[in-house]
Amino acid sequence: VQLVESGGGLVQPGGSLRLSCAASGVSLDYFAIGWFRQAPGKEREGVSAIIISSVGSNTYYADSVKGRFTISRDAAKNTTYLQMDSLKPEDTGVYYCAWTGRGSRHEILRPSSYDYWGQGTQVTVSS
Repeated sequence: VQLVESGGGLVQPGGSLRLSCAASGVSLDYFAIGWFRQAPGKEREGVSAIIISSVGSNTYYADSVKGRFTISRDAAKNTTYLQMDSLKPEDTGVYYCAWTGRGSRHEILRPSSYDYWGQGTQVTVSS
């Protein structure tokens, strides 16, 4: 599995960014794509995830981003997006996407649930 993130950058507080995660090398009936972030000196934390199964998809969000971030997926492009609106300085960090073919929805925002990771993209929210 290969994951490539893009879309990071510098944005002012209140602004928006859309991150993309292009995946290749995987084809399963069940898998999840998660977005994580890591600020300097802090642990990596789960931001959002989408679980794809044969019956549809479900999305999950950390409390800190609910109502501001939206995860979505374009199956034809095998790409997952993270639309980030109303950005705050505390959203600053390196954002990673990750892939897993296991795990339950109860642990879907835990980094330990994921097997493959992208290289990360920097998001900086500052005036």
